[in-house]
Amino acid sequence: MKYIVNSLKYLSVIALLALAVGCASEQANKENLAVAAGFKVITPKDAAQTSILQSLPEGKVTRINYKGHTLYVLPDVKNNQAYVGRAEEYQAYQQLRLAQNMSNQNLEAAQMNQMAANYNWGGWGGWGGYGMGGYGMGGGWGWR
Repeated sequence: MKYIVNSLKYLSVIALLALAVGCASEQANKENLAVAAGFKVITPKDAAQTSILQSLPEGKVTRINYKGHTLYVLPDVKNNQAYVGRAEEYQAYQQLRLAQNMSNQNLEAAQMNQMAANYNWGGWGGWGGYGMGGYGMGGGWGWR
């Protein structure tokens, strides 16, 4: 039981660290994806552009109409710049984000599988201690 409690503490610390790192680098990750998708880094040239930049929600790509053009803008107010793309670049950005999310999910699943394989089951002997027959193979816990 002590081993389980210590394992949970260890996993909680890892999860909190991953969350902290994830939050800090989430904006940078979005910026990298935007550049990879073809977004241009723009620095506001006048008060009107600065006002638009500051009005946009941080960390989110927002669709705007500017001088008759539809643009997609990821603001970086802290550095007084914006990542700006057209519909084509925004579509590429969305595809990159989807591919990255799928890759992250595959990595997380692999890590969970590795942790499960390395887990010390002690006297239980793994799932086999319960009799695999209980899982649709006849016998065990009476499920059929």
